Amino acid sequence: MKLILTHEVSGLGTPGDVVEVKDGYGRNFLLPRNLATPWTKGGEKQVETISKARKARAIASLDEAKAVKQSLEARTVAFAARAGRGGRLFGAVTPADVALAVSAAGGPTVDKRKVEILQPIKTTGTHKALVRLHPDVSATVTIDVVEATA
Repeated sequence: MKLILTHEVSGLGTPGDVVEVKDGYGRNFLLPRNLATPWTKGGEKQVETISKARKARAIASLDEAKAVKQSLEARTVAFAARAGRGGRLFGAVTPADVALAVSAAGGPTVDKRKVEILQPIKTTGTHKALVRLHPDVSATVTIDVVEATA
């Protein structure tokens, strides 16, 4: 089955890529979750618009990615979350929370899909997260989770 990816799928491709997958994977996983659309003859125009949008959001060059990496690794991002006794959080810190906290701390705008939390963040304290900036460059962000005051 030939599909056009509309979102990034790890191990498969990025938005705008035309991929060939098994019928069951496409029909039962990718299409219902709106991660892909069926390939059609008019799909080339759709691929172009997705590619333009991706280029506008993406960090263009390797040098720019390295500069963003240095700025991210130089700062500690503070995040306030509700916590119970012993510093245990109600819920967990998600990649979307990390992306929002980086932007709020004066850092660059980071796409939540590019943030990887290595271990679930469920306690207060200092934690690490990985941000993929470029295919060759990843930055490690230090997150300081503190208890939110009501």
